[in-house]
Amino acid sequence: MALFDLRLQEIHNQLTSKELSVGELVDASYRRIAETDSSIQAFLTLNEDGARAAAAELDKQLQDGGERGLLFGLPAGIKDNIVTEGLLTTCASQFLRNYDPIYNATVVQKLSAAQSVTIGKLNMDEFAMGGSNENSSFYPTRNPWNTDYVPGGSSGGSAASVAAGQVYFSLGSDTGGSIRQPAAYCGIVGLKPTYGLVSRFGLVAFASSLDQIGPLTKNVEDSAYVLQAIAGYDGMDSTSANVEIPDYVSALSGDVKGLRIGVPKEYLGQGIDPKVKEAVLAALQQFESLGATWDEVSLPHTEYAVATYYLLASSEASSNLARFDGVRYGVRAEDPDSLIELYRKSRSQGFGDEVKRRIMLGTYALSSGYYDAFYLKAQKVRTLIKQDFDNVFQNYDIIVGPTAPTAAFRIGEQVGDPLTMYLNDICTIPVSLAGVPAISIPCGFADGLPVGLQIIGKAFDERTVLRAAHAFEQHTDHHKQRPQL
Repeated sequence: MALFDLRLQEIHNQLTSKELSVGELVDASYRRIAETDSSIQAFLTLNEDGARAAAAELDKQLQDGGERGLLFGLPAGIKDNIVTEGLLTTCASQFLRNYDPIYNATVVQKLSAAQSVTIGKLNMDEFAMGGSNENSSFYPTRNPWNTDYVPGGSSGGSAASVAAGQVYFSLGSDTGGSIRQPAAYCGIVGLKPTYGLVSRFGLVAFASSLDQIGPLTKNVEDSAYVLQAIAGYDGMDSTSANVEIPDYVSALSGDVKGLRIGVPKEYLGQGIDPKVKEAVLAALQQFESLGATWDEVSLPHTEYAVATYYLLASSEASSNLARFDGVRYGVRAEDPDSLIELYRKSRSQGFGDEVKRRIMLGTYALSSGYYDAFYLKAQKVRTLIKQDFDNVFQNYDIIVGPTAPTAAFRIGEQVGDPLTMYLNDICTIPVSLAGVPAISIPCGFADGLPVGLQIIGKAFDERTVLRAAHAFEQHTDHHKQRPQL
């Protein structure tokens, strides 16, 4: 595990000096998985033959003196809703348990171009619908810090695999907090880029106006490197933003003097665990000692964010998941009496309870007679939430608060109460609705479990977000703590 504690640049130096080979990196990853995954259950599919073949090719290239990609030789895990050619992509759903894609997602192509090695596909909440990884139709992933607790979701496998030292980094997807919340629960770094910065082509859609792919890493510097590799315009994605991609790594100066921080009173009020609040306030004091300033601000429409999100996300999900009908791909029910019966049986057998719940909610919100009252009104509130952020960013450089209102909770504790589960995303959902970037970094512990600090930035200003996160990280050791498996 110590090998994967090294920074990317340190790994590169060892590869260049021939102290280390890519094959050894890949072997270390699979050894760690063999040692720990029976208790963590982060992986759904492993890519051992493909990974070892790729490692051998990269080692040959290294011996021949060829150029190295940005992520040369680094073992990576991919969330199982990002399609990978020749490697099962199930979305942790029985509906897609046999789906073998014939193409790669754009981010997978970009990782290949950067010469990282795909170790396997990571567990998740089914179709990315959940905040605990208990909605996987295969098995729940467990938190490496305490296997009786959830790792968060929906990118629970992506976060747990990095925290457990199974891979060097992973990719997840964030719709309402699904990168940031599991990163907080597992004590690692999780970055949700600005909507449109990273291509969604090849990401199995949950809510198309919210979904965004991003990295999960052990430190901020590595997050910047991975973002550098996967960001950029993609003509295959109609929502991709055609913006210039800056040098993210060069932004990590460690200097936050004069940085203006807004702290929303809504993010430290009712429902926030006192120990989480204490860790966040201590982090703000750290920023002050580094020369930053902070003031209490207000995001007044935060109280409507959860209801707005679940109406919009469920509406988009009901539309996106209509393609899963038992005809085109995925699992097909046997011996249906009619085409309608084929649809009904395939969806009844293939989808889990949470997916069905959201499809029904979304279909209802979009139905005739209810569209204006629910979906249209939710879109209007979304605009107000975005305006809240715009107003704060007129006077402040970043917004800081907790990533989640509590640390991780026990497996099974909230599974029967969907509304309580939904409220765990109260601090992350507004950011997704506004489409702005945010990162979660470790800032302390509550009852032995990690606490995440969320740093939110202006649209396409990932450099400032990363700079602030890196500066805090350089003066604390929370990110260096490791679970004892």
